[in-house]
This record gives sequence, structure tokens and C-alpha cells, in this order.
Amino acid sequence: MTSTATGTQAIDRAALLVATVVRADEPLSFLELHDECGLPKSTTSRLLTALERTELLERNASGSYVAGPLFWLYATRHDPWDELVRLARPTLERIGADTRETVNLSVARGDRVVQVAQVDSTYMLGTRDWTEVEVPAHASSLGKVLLAHGLLDVPSDGLEQVTPRTVTDPAALSRELAQVARRGWASTVDELEIGLTGIGAPVRGSGGEVIAALGISGPSPRLEDRLDEIGRLLNDRAEQLSALLRRRTRKEGVA
Repeated sequence: MTSTATGTQAIDRAALLVATVVRADEPLSFLELHDECGLPKSTTSRLLTALERTELLERNASGSYVAGPLFWLYATRHDPWDELVRLARPTLERIGADTRETVNLSVARGDRVVQVAQVDSTYMLGTRDWTEVEVPAHASSLGKVLLAHGLLDVPSDGLEQVTPRTVTDPAALSRELAQVARRGWASTVDELEIGLTGIGAPVRGSGGEVIAALGISGPSPRLEDRLDEIGRLLNDRAEQLSALLRRRTRKEGVA
């Protein structure tokens, strides 16, 4: 075997180890990587040492392998949600056409709900641009979706009373979040602003985990009697988007 062929094989094997770790739902031990990749133990050990040295992989406190610092450096320099927004845009536009209301896509960043995309209402009386507005998660339908699925933690220092309708009792909020997880969609009526209703549903990634929330908002008189109807519509559209993300992930490694 030529040195070129040997070098190519080593690169292929190292890439296999990196890809296996990055795509895994949880950290992988040495033996799990050895079994999963089918490489000799000596080769696995040698390559893992090199991958740690070059910061492509690292070991956590228990000694299992996770993506290394270079991946996190890349993520901090590039918006990780660009591809999600690109793929979600047609779904947002379809929901906008279906409802004529303002449509938003939100993700969790730290302890905040961040609106990463919006399609504006076609009604003259719609809602404002939410992409630059920070809102308390417990007063937002999209935030409740992220809270219900564990992407955000309920604030430990109390729940802000944004309007008289805002849920501020932790026990009541916990019951509502459990219902959101069972039912598949969340709603707020006059909890963020008097006269504003929001409805949101979860978007799932390649492993079935919730990665974002998709929803609409508009004047309460137009929406508060249509919560079930729009909740089911959003569920259907969110499931379609989730299926697209799963297909593209398998094909291209996105989302």
C-alpha cells in the first residue's frame, strides 16, 4: 500500500470518528466509538489522541468524547440558525397565507426567547416586528413551547407580571406547560400585551428533539375564539417543517 493510500485511509477513519461523535445524541465512550466505527482499538486510540490534540474532539468529565473547541469556535462566529431560517421560510409564508396573521420562528439562546424570522400580517391591524424585541418566556406562546420542552428554565427569581392576565403562579404555569407538552401547542391571550393573542407549536430536529417554536400573533378579538383551530394548523405545519429538517439532515447534515 502506498503512503498516499495510507494517508487517505487515516483521514477517512479520523473523519468517521469525528462524524460519529458529532451526530450522536449523547457523548460516546472509547468502546462505543470502537464498536460503532469498526476500527481496531489501537487505531481508534491513536486517531482519538490526534483529534483531541487538534481540538476536533475532546473528552468530558466522565471521559466520553464530544465535539471539540473548534466546533464551538465556528458556531460562535456563524449564526447557527441561518440554515433553519432558510428552510423554514416557505412554511412561515404558508402559515401567513393561511391565517393572514404575523408569523414568527423563535429559538432559545441562553435564558432568552429570540425571534429569528418573521412574516408580517396582511391585515392593516397586525402586530409589530418582534425580531428585535425581548419578551418574558412565560408571557409568550413561543416561550411557553420552549419552556414546556426544556429548552428554557422557569425563572427562579419569580415571574414578571407583564399584564393583569400574565400567569405568575409557578404551580399554575407548571400545569399549563404540562398541558402544552401533551396537547402540542401553547397560547397566550392578553398575557404579553392587552389585546394580543399568540399561539405556538414546537419544531423538532433530526433526533426528534424540539429545537424551535413556530407561531402566530394578532389581535385577540380575531384569534381568541380560534385557538384550537389554529393550534392544530400550526401543529400540522410544524410537523411538515420537522419532517423537512429530518430529510435534509440525513442528506446534508443540517439542522
